[in-house]
Amino acid sequence: MLIVYYSVSNGNTKRIAEQLQKAFGADIAQIETIKPYSGSYNEIVDQGKREVDQGYRPAIKSLSVNPAEYGVVAIGTSTWWYTMAPAVLSFLESCDWKGKTVIPFQTHGGWPGHVIKDIKAVCKGADFSHEMAVQFDSTGGAEQVTPDKEIETWIKQMKGEN
Repeated sequence: MLIVYYSVSNGNTKRIAEQLQKAFGADIAQIETIKPYSGSYNEIVDQGKREVDQGYRPAIKSLSVNPAEYGVVAIGTSTWWYTMAPAVLSFLESCDWKGKTVIPFQTHGGWPGHVIKDIKAVCKGADFSHEMAVQFDSTGGAEQVTPDKEIETWIKQMKGEN
């Protein structure tokens, strides 16, 4: 399994990705833009809205691993204006998803939007399993709202445990 995630401000998506890595001993890679976002949280949010509205796909750095070598790829993103972060869209469009199993997960501040549906639309030819949305506080902070027990159950389900 490979875990690929994009996390900007508080590292919420990174936190969930690292929980998966610990549970599965999986390889992990962070999506990073060539030009990092800068400014206050609100400035990044405003820039993100413009980018989502324009369908912008930022240039991203090469990953430290090759996703083509994995049969199962967990993909994590924070929610940017009801969809995935533009950097995740750049990554997804760069890969061939035929024959892979994708485990989409997202973090959000109370408005999950259509992130999972959008990931599925881009990953043509993939099978999907164990999607998950994890809520954090609505002010862009790092306080997790979704109970840890739900995340533990999600991981157990992935492992085939009940």
